[in-house]
Amino acid sequence: MEAIARAWNTAVRTALPGPWRPRRVVGEAVLALLMGGFAALLELLSNSGLAVPFGLAVAVLFVLRKGLPATVLLTTAALAGWAVGPMPMLVCAGWTAGARIRRVWSLVAAFVVGWVLFTVTGVVKDVASLSPKFVLSLSLGFFLVSAVLPALYGRYRAQRRALLDALRERNEQLLRERVMVVHQARLRERHRIAQDMHDSLGHQLALISVHSGALEVDRTLTDRQREAVGVLRQAAVAAMRELREVVGVLHDESTALPPTAGTTAAGAPARGGVDGVEGLVESSRSAGARIDFTLEGERRPLSAAVDHAAYRIVQEALTNAHKHAPGAPIGVALRYEPDALVVEVTNARAPELVGSRVGAGAAVSGGQGLAGLRERARLVGGMVHAGPTPEQGFRLAGVLPYEGAEQDAAADAAEDWMVDGLPPVEESERGRRSPAIGCALGVVAVVAIVLGLLVWGVVAIVRGTNDATVQKPMYDQIRVGTTEAEVLQTLPRGNDFFTDTYKGTGPEVPAGAHCRWYVLNGAPGAGWNEEHVARFCFRDGALVEKQEYVARG
Repeated sequence: MEAIARAWNTAVRTALPGPWRPRRVVGEAVLALLMGGFAALLELLSNSGLAVPFGLAVAVLFVLRKGLPATVLLTTAALAGWAVGPMPMLVCAGWTAGARIRRVWSLVAAFVVGWVLFTVTGVVKDVASLSPKFVLSLSLGFFLVSAVLPALYGRYRAQRRALLDALRERNEQLLRERVMVVHQARLRERHRIAQDMHDSLGHQLALISVHSGALEVDRTLTDRQREAVGVLRQAAVAAMRELREVVGVLHDESTALPPTAGTTAAGAPARGGVDGVEGLVESSRSAGARIDFTLEGERRPLSAAVDHAAYRIVQEALTNAHKHAPGAPIGVALRYEPDALVVEVTNARAPELVGSRVGAGAAVSGGQGLAGLRERARLVGGMVHAGPTPEQGFRLAGVLPYEGAEQDAAADAAEDWMVDGLPPVEESERGRRSPAIGCALGVVAVVAIVLGLLVWGVVAIVRGTNDATVQKPMYDQIRVGTTEAEVLQTLPRGNDFFTDTYKGTGPEVPAGAHCRWYVLNGAPGAGWNEEHVARFCFRDGALVEKQEYVARG
């Protein structure tokens, strides 16, 4: 029972798709009653005894048209071929089928089968007032106008609505992405500020600390001067600690977004580079540090990102050496290898200087310097290694490939994209055709077919009329007793399509004879609903009778 209930619920949801709000239910019910009543009225006007069944059928089909568009189209086409009442429903069914059947070939197949049913039921009905040939010749044109044209317009409206919905959703998505881009740009700017504060101010404060530490152990200073220098050193250490805290807050708020290599917070090229390394070395030497600087290999042109990364590696290494190993000898080396620039900074173990760190406190480390260096190197395709040496010293080395220029260009292009906030439009989307083009082509094809059928119908009617008409002088010229072959050679070919209604009318046909009927043109005296008919009867190969009489049209 549960399976039956689930199947029933599924069938109901398929046939009657929601949502069924009260206003919609009332509107559908009123429209269904109007369509059913109009169909019943048409059946009454056509003197049909099936007005009520056809009215109920049309009302039910109107309710089911959205859930079962193909089924409703086929059923309505079959009923419309049989009776005149469902004709308005055929227009509505064609509209709904064009809008709701998504697959093109399924839609084409539904309309082809619908036209076949429409034609077959019209022929099988065999109405006395219409010939089967007449139904067959006009069914295609009528079906195209009453079902296919509404379907094309309904499909155009549905595709246009879908396109507008897609454009609206895409616009909303682009607005959301733009907000995200602006937020990420702010976070990236915070990260750049934090990185520059760490690299530049941290290095300068480390030099101040080193200078003050050297003055503390100077024997030429008095005790009061040493005390003042100690206060200066403690202030420098406190400033470094506060700087680390601020940098840490900025890093946390920026969610560690990687900075764009080779630029500063203002977007201009960063200060420093390989040419500025010697300036860093001289600054440290002036503070009393023992530094050995070596430059090996033939100089190569470097991209802005690689040049700046090399400068930052040396700056960070000197800052760490001043903080953690004051007074230790330092070695700075730049080597231009065949495929990469190698930057290496080493320092020995710090010497034990009595009283050199009295009251200075432990060295301050925010843990951001090496992480920032590794990120800078990664952005240009390189790497950074940091670790102790066998002599209990410390070594910081970076390998920066010369091809970093290509990655720098790619990073700049990505940055431009993020600033613009709009993803590039694919060529396929630009060349995507509007749904109106396909529907317009369909309308043109249908109109062309209908016009062709009309032209063909006019030509066929004119020819058929001429073949079914005999002039009064020709009728008077033909004599009884003339051979059948000679008479047929004189008369037009005839057309049963126009003369079938005259068979069985007029005087009684002679026994054993077969007759041909024609419209007699040129005989006076017929009323507006009457027609002069000429009948020629043959037996044994000769004309045995010709009759002229008036038949009601």
